[in-house]
Amino acid sequence: MYASSYLVRKLLVRLRSFAVVGFICVVLSWSLPAQAARMNPQLEQQVLQIIREHPEAIVESVQAYQQKQRSQIQQAQQVFVQQMKTDPLSVIGQSPTMGAKELKILLVEFSDFECPYCAQAYKTLKQFMVNHQDEVTLVYKHFPLTNIHLQALPAATAAWAAQQQGKFWEYQDALFTNQKQLGEQFYLDTAKNLNLDLEKFKSDRLLATAAIEKDSQLAQMLGLSGTPFFIMNGEVLSGAIQLGEIEELLTRVRKT
Repeated sequence: MYASSYLVRKLLVRLRSFAVVGFICVVLSWSLPAQAARMNPQLEQQVLQIIREHPEAIVESVQAYQQKQRSQIQQAQQVFVQQMKTDPLSVIGQSPTMGAKELKILLVEFSDFECPYCAQAYKTLKQFMVNHQDEVTLVYKHFPLTNIHLQALPAATAAWAAQQQGKFWEYQDALFTNQKQLGEQFYLDTAKNLNLDLEKFKSDRLLATAAIEKDSQLAQMLGLSGTPFFIMNGEVLSGAIQLGEIEELLTRVRKT
């Protein structure tokens, strides 16, 4: 009984905007106490009957929600692309950068240190930035896929802590080139090898989550769900990119 009552209430919340169940919401607001498990069985059956008779309301509700999400994502993407062109510093924020100082062409990378495709793309980006370090500004944004990569967030916090001592890119090199070794001992050993202040490194890791979460929220707001993902002045690429692909992307950007 409790499970079905809970599902009914969840459906009603989703369906509030539809007239066919509007009166039910009013009734429930008066008849349901804080203890939701005590839903009147007769009322519950009435609700279930209405839902059975009007399944299209559920479909319409889901479709409306999806359309709203798409609209929000499109708007966020438009704002982000505009900022890349007119206010690049706001896009960069506190993120690590390398390459050109003029900020005319921004290449924003959303990446995960445990993602195998990111490690492949890393090699491509390395060569690309050697070729275009005076023209392109690379911006790294953290997007650890914590639901599938257990070391993604710990690695990100370690890289963020290294950034606080000016060694983000060196630390990134170590993470991507030794991806199978990711773990607490490796993070500490890498910090030692880079001559970081270990006490500061450890304390900074504890402060890293907020900055990483900010990057992840940006990625989600832009509709991203996987890594790596690249945005160059509004043009996009994803996956284990090849050098020819990103060179072609740069050619298109130059023409805009």
